[in-house]
Amino acid sequence: MRMPKPVTPRLTADCVAVDAKGRVLLIRRKHPPFVGHYALPGGFVDVGETVEHACRRELMEETGVKAGALQLVGVYSDPKRDSRFHTAAVAYLTRVRSPKAVAGDDAAAAEWVTDWRKEALAFDHALILRDAMRLLKQGR
Repeated sequence: MRMPKPVTPRLTADCVAVDAKGRVLLIRRKHPPFVGHYALPGGFVDVGETVEHACRRELMEETGVKAGALQLVGVYSDPKRDSRFHTAAVAYLTRVRSPKAVAGDDAAAAEWVTDWRKEALAFDHALILRDAMRLLKQGR
C-alpha cells in the first residue's frame, strides 16, 4: 500500500550576491506577489536538485550573474513569509567578481543597489539581507 505524499512547505533558494563595492544584487519582481518590488534572486528548488544548485541556477536565470562560493546565511520558514502558500527558503551569500547583470526569467529588472535598507523588499528579504550583512561584517 502506497502512502499519500505529505503536504509540506514548498522549498526555495534565495541568493544574496554582493560585489566588490558592497552593493547587493536585487531584482524587480515581474509576477505576483510583490510585483515591481525589489527582491533577492531566487526561486523554487526543482525535484532532484540541491538547494545550492537551485541558488546558482536562479541567480543565473534571473540576472545573468554567476555565483562564486556559496555561504549559508540561514533557513527562513515563517508560514506567513509568502502570502500564496507556506514556503521554506534556504538563503546563501556569494561574492561576485563580474557584476554585469541583465534581467531574465521572472525578473523585470536586475540592479546593483547600494542602500537596500531604504527600499521596500518582497517577502522577508530585508531580514535575510540583514543576516547576510552580519556575516560579511564578521568576516566569515
